[in-house]
Amino acid sequence: MTEVNFDGLVGPTHSYGGLSVGNLASQQSAHTVSNPKEAAKQGLRKMKLLHDLGVPQAVLPPHARPAVDVLRKLGFSGRDEEVLQGARQREPALFAACCSASSMWAANAATVCPSGDSRDGKVHFTPANLRSNLHRAIEAPTTARILQAVFPDPACFVHHSPLPAVELFGDEGAANHTRFAFDAEAPGLQLFVYGRSLVAPASSVPTRYPARQSLEASRAVARLHGIEPALLVFAQQSADSIDAGAFHNDVVSVGHRDVFLFHELAFRDQAGVKAEIDTKARGRVRWIEIAASDVTLDEAIATYLFNSQLVTLPSGLMALIAPRECQDSKRVWARLQGLLQELGFLERIEIVDLGQSMRNGGGPACLRLRVDLSDREMRRMNRAVMLDDDLFEKLDAWIDVHYRDRLQEADLADPLLLRESNTALDQLSQLMQLGSVYPFQR
Repeated sequence: MTEVNFDGLVGPTHSYGGLSVGNLASQQSAHTVSNPKEAAKQGLRKMKLLHDLGVPQAVLPPHARPAVDVLRKLGFSGRDEEVLQGARQREPALFAACCSASSMWAANAATVCPSGDSRDGKVHFTPANLRSNLHRAIEAPTTARILQAVFPDPACFVHHSPLPAVELFGDEGAANHTRFAFDAEAPGLQLFVYGRSLVAPASSVPTRYPARQSLEASRAVARLHGIEPALLVFAQQSADSIDAGAFHNDVVSVGHRDVFLFHELAFRDQAGVKAEIDTKARGRVRWIEIAASDVTLDEAIATYLFNSQLVTLPSGLMALIAPRECQDSKRVWARLQGLLQELGFLERIEIVDLGQSMRNGGGPACLRLRVDLSDREMRRMNRAVMLDDDLFEKLDAWIDVHYRDRLQEADLADPLLLRESNTALDQLSQLMQLGSVYPFQR
């Protein structure tokens, strides 16, 4: 099995709308000027870094924005420019949601189950409904078409519909999901993390910010993917961490293979979660718990320490891909340097500059969806999305041609920006051999 990181490419309408309640960075950056070209290149350089390290890397395309099709469904009519101007003037918040480039954070695109864990021996995909925020909820149909274009062979891949977009089944995708793997030939252990449920006591639910992922959604996804109960752990994220701004569990923990790096205050019943995982994993998980006395919750969230990526290098050792903000924090950087000395399996720490994404609340792990694939499944997927030197050069040049280096909120209603974006994505879908995945192509 090979773990492939599928990173979301930042779209041409990358902007700071402050649309995500509970995401502190998003709220703090609201209504400031963005640089879509820099954002896209920062993400692309991160992908190239992983490729150069020998880690399999692929690309997921941006969604078409502004979402004129959604605005038309909500009652705006006329020519495209009339739809854009009418929505911005009469419903500015709704208009901003329909312009968001949030599909860049591919960790929320879907939950994925490898073939080794499913009863039917196929890879399963369930796009997240993201019903907590409108700007994300409208992504599901295009996400589903993109995943089907990347993984088209029904002999290997099963595509489920998103869960019903109601509060009971709020689903945020792989940002609340980790798979532990111990043997390439054996099933893994899947950890689903939720923030609320019908059966959770009221005292366990955050009071400042909403808990987006429900236990009911996590259980439904696990059933759809055909995962045996012995391979499942459901754990509740601590209310304190959500109220501190950890709107997804990947802001307070990150797992890879048999390693789990997490904050002391990540889970409601931390000891119980560890005990269940240890029992089902037969004691094979390597725990790395960061004490609150070393890194506070506020420091972890401000730097996105736990939104780093853990990846396996060709040497068999691991690397941690961390945002620059970790290096800028003396206490966080000191703890990371300590880990480098303490952990024999951690070969290196790579720092990446994702400032444009970080200002909207998304670090290295937010940008990627992990998919474990066998050699046969790798051959059956759309190989045109796999990053190599040639695709990197083509995407870098494509960004130079089609992206603006300055974007204000008022620019989002510019009909020229819509035409620029659609032209760019039409070319990209051809370059990546995706077919007609966008509404304007259909």
